[in-house]
Amino acid sequence: MRANQKPENNKAMYKIKTQPIRDATINVPGSKSYTHRYLIAAALANGQSVLKNCLHSEDTGFTMGALQQMGASIEKKGQIVEVNGTNGILRAPKEPIYLGNSGTSMRLLTALAAISTGKHVLTGTERMCQRPIGDLIEGLTQIGIDAHLKNGDGCPPVEINGGPLAGGKVYLNCKTSSQFLSALLLIAPYTTDGLAIHVIEGPVSKPYIDMTIQTMGKLGVEVDRQGYQKYFVRGRQKYQGGEYFVEPDCSQASYFWAAAAITGVSIKINGIQQDSIQGDVRLIEVLKAMGCNVSSEHDGIKVTGGPLRAVTVDMSDMPDMVPTLAVVAAFAKGTTVIENVAHLKAKESDRIAAVANELEKMGIDVKRAGDGLSITGGKPTGAEIDTYDDHRIAMSFAVAGLKTPGVAIKNQDCVKKSFPNFWQVFAMLYK
Repeated sequence: MRANQKPENNKAMYKIKTQPIRDATINVPGSKSYTHRYLIAAALANGQSVLKNCLHSEDTGFTMGALQQMGASIEKKGQIVEVNGTNGILRAPKEPIYLGNSGTSMRLLTALAAISTGKHVLTGTERMCQRPIGDLIEGLTQIGIDAHLKNGDGCPPVEINGGPLAGGKVYLNCKTSSQFLSALLLIAPYTTDGLAIHVIEGPVSKPYIDMTIQTMGKLGVEVDRQGYQKYFVRGRQKYQGGEYFVEPDCSQASYFWAAAAITGVSIKINGIQQDSIQGDVRLIEVLKAMGCNVSSEHDGIKVTGGPLRAVTVDMSDMPDMVPTLAVVAAFAKGTTVIENVAHLKAKESDRIAAVANELEKMGIDVKRAGDGLSITGGKPTGAEIDTYDDHRIAMSFAVAGLKTPGVAIKNQDCVKKSFPNFWQVFAMLYK
């Protein structure tokens, strides 16, 4: 029942108003995934970088704070972040680096610590210390890094003794997370001999690898690759400072496209194009298959809801969209089958269990397979939704309340992890 995380019943609750919403054009924040990557590359870069449309949230704040602890100079000016690059010269902080429940921060910064001189301890919340990172640690040890998991259980806290890194060859398991690969790719230019990476299992969430490689390319570093299995990055390269724009977050757009899907209105998200490398933009293809009208316009993507029908879909490359799709499926005719998302169990919560628990609470028939879910649509009933301190559970189930009276979201503030002003933007939907 607990989805590996205790529901936080004592925190503020947001009661969703069930009333007509309007056709709308919405702005969502910059991509969380791109913001993490740009911040790290810019901190390593030669020269100053100006990052426009960065996401300011709890997770990106953890990355920013850690980089400052390691010696980077970073200044926020509204949605612009100025980063004075360290030219690859970072230092270990005196205090442990606390990263909350930001899995991206933990994994990317664990690798960064390997090229930062001195002893680093990276830790986080109780849930963060249940999220696997052992395969990344194994990869770092293969190239001579003194890396340990303090509890010996495959999860943080992590202890890294970093310094100059020769590089070499890594055989990496990416069955649990593509972030292990992204972490090694981001530091590879700062090895002396270069880094060759062979993926021996996986990777899941392939679009996030493409996002990493694209970010590296924009800052002047090329990656040689053979599909998603083999990669090589030459050593003694440097990221170059410059002016970079963080595109809007397709994950955050998904909640508003889902709102259109279940209510029948038209909602456009500004600044997102169908050719985005972000894997989560593919949700619009799933919504189209379910009966929505999707139009890609010069300034954004618009979804108009229609009678919804069930689909069967492999979500391995867009796992963060599973809670959103699951809520839409609850209103669709037939049984929607979501496949190949076993890695969701290692997210901010066990999202397979969390989604199933809360949909069942709303009277929806859900069956859990080993690597996915099947959801038979119907007429959901109101419920108080436990979020398991997981931002995506909160935002996805808020959408259900637009159609179903009596939905309330517990621990509403957990959205600060990725979308701090979500509730204000959500309220703009009402007529």
